[in-house]
Amino acid sequence: MNPSSVVPAKAGTHPSASPNETIGIGVGEPTHTRGPTEPWVPAFARTTELRAEKLAAAGGVRIAGVELSEPLSPELKDAIWRAFLAHHIVVFPGQFLTRGQQFAFAGNFGEVEVHGAHRGEAKRYDVAHVMSNLDADGNPVLRVSKAANYHWHTDKPYHAAPPMLTMLRAVEVPPTGGDTEFANTALAYDALPDETKWRIAGLRVVFRPAFDESRAAVDHPLVRMHPETGRKALYFGNHSTHILGLPEAESAALLGELLDHATQPQFVYRHRWRAGDLVMWDNRCLLHRLVADDSMRRYRRVMHRSVVRGTVPV
Repeated sequence: MNPSSVVPAKAGTHPSASPNETIGIGVGEPTHTRGPTEPWVPAFARTTELRAEKLAAAGGVRIAGVELSEPLSPELKDAIWRAFLAHHIVVFPGQFLTRGQQFAFAGNFGEVEVHGAHRGEAKRYDVAHVMSNLDADGNPVLRVSKAANYHWHTDKPYHAAPPMLTMLRAVEVPPTGGDTEFANTALAYDALPDETKWRIAGLRVVFRPAFDESRAAVDHPLVRMHPETGRKALYFGNHSTHILGLPEAESAALLGELLDHATQPQFVYRHRWRAGDLVMWDNRCLLHRLVADDSMRRYRRVMHRSVVRGTVPV
């Protein structure tokens, strides 16, 4: 199979997916609901006290006018969750939370995972953990490895029940560079030719941590169904080793072609970080990566991260 057999012309476009459109975020019943096969649906059409801006055809919405350091009302929590399901990536600017406040915000959406438990670390549980590009002396460094987050990946797919949600808050960011890209694998699946969808139906991908080949492998469906929207999405990326039942060369070629397809510009939103941005995204239908550039050698990049447990992919 060659790339042209995977990627149709003008894949992933949709007339309602215009970026930078201002929409209302309601805290009551939405006036739009999403069906399992709709490639793009505004989360809410009714304007209330919150305003939101769609960021890209591939997904993403920026919500202003909410203070995440305070406890959420049930209505606001529900509105944020529906926006999350509709747009996959939610950006909250100007959020200067403590690590404990971020942990509490993440806990609104499920069980927050312990960080570093698989490495035998005993880190404090009730706070967001720190991710940075700093060495032991506090100097910026570009870390390059097969497990680095510069590769397209979904978080912790090597778990039997991988996380459904990740959030990062920008504490220190470079003046330029250090962006994060998100690829919408539900849109990418929708855009596949029927022949390819038929070919990959039922295939399972084997995952093992790229940083620890001694860990036991797990396998998940290459095409997983979102447990809340019913929508299908490709599920693979870094940490995937091969497809069960396929010869090694065929498996590698198929995974490579699908990755090339899913990371085309029409499926990607690129986020330029500003200090105070808190971004939460849906690992069940997205790949993401940190864009490698020279800024990572020159400037500090410090982020606070929280991960919410998910369910077994089906």
